[in-house]
Amino acid sequence: RHRGVVRGLHCQVPPCAQGKLVRCTRGAIWDVAVDVRMGSRSFGQWTAVTLSAENGSQFWIPPGFLHGFCTLGDNTEVEYKCTDLWDRACERSVRWNDESLGIDWPVSDCQAIVSPRDEQALPFSSVIDWFVLP
Repeated sequence: RHRGVVRGLHCQVPPCAQGKLVRCTRGAIWDVAVDVRMGSRSFGQWTAVTLSAENGSQFWIPPGFLHGFCTLGDNTEVEYKCTDLWDRACERSVRWNDESLGIDWPVSDCQAIVSPRDEQALPFSSVIDWFVLP
């Protein structure tokens, strides 16, 4: 409902790993993905895009990546298409502002509106073998 809402960073691990196709149907978000595939050359690296109802862009986040976003305006709506069903036992979360990731969020720590669940997320150092490349 408000500008500065931060969700994430979330993923689901095997056997219920999820890919997500994300779009913004009202307002705008800054959407981020972080590679957590152990053995990947881009492990721990992130990329981000701005999605809005106006630009109509979508963002594909494959399995093996954390996902998070920040609302850039009030009354923003976000839609996902997921490759698998939500499974609480397979869900994992990493702190959105973990310093080791260096994500350049468009909101400061003190301005961010973060859910209690996301406040309890693990540090990035806990990502050990969630996804392992052959």
